[in-house]
Amino acid sequence: MTVRSQMVRFVLVGAANTGTYYAFYLLLLTRLPYVASHLVASGLSMIGSFFLNSWFTYRTRPTWRKFLLFPLSNAANLLITTVGVYLLVDVLHLGSRFAPLLAAGGAVPITFLVSRAIMLPREPASAATAGDTGPPDHEPAATTPTAEPSANGR
Repeated sequence: MTVRSQMVRFVLVGAANTGTYYAFYLLLLTRLPYVASHLVASGLSMIGSFFLNSWFTYRTRPTWRKFLLFPLSNAANLLITTVGVYLLVDVLHLGSRFAPLLAAGGAVPITFLVSRAIMLPREPASAATAGDTGPPDHEPAATTPTAEPSANGR
């Protein structure tokens, strides 16, 4: 699968995730302040995002290691959107209902790059230049028959 097709799938998953996030955000906004609603909705939607990105975007097996590292891919997103929501609501005085949707746009490219690095193994230089993203289940390259031996001989 090419990086371009992964990016398209990532955007589709992101759209579904944004809908899920926004539904949680609006529901929580009835009981919590907007920043708390944003943070809780982000955490809840991140779980669904992990599984959709594992299976659909990168076609890789979800593992506990990836699950525990996946929040790093959303750390930049969370920071950018949180600052964006604050600036849009408190500085520019836009409504808190639509601010998260506007803030999300700037975070997408960074989130894609970080999530791709977490979800897929590092590629040998020859595969990276050919646009190949590895074997179908994206196991670490050292376990595939075509992988080069590592420096320690294993």
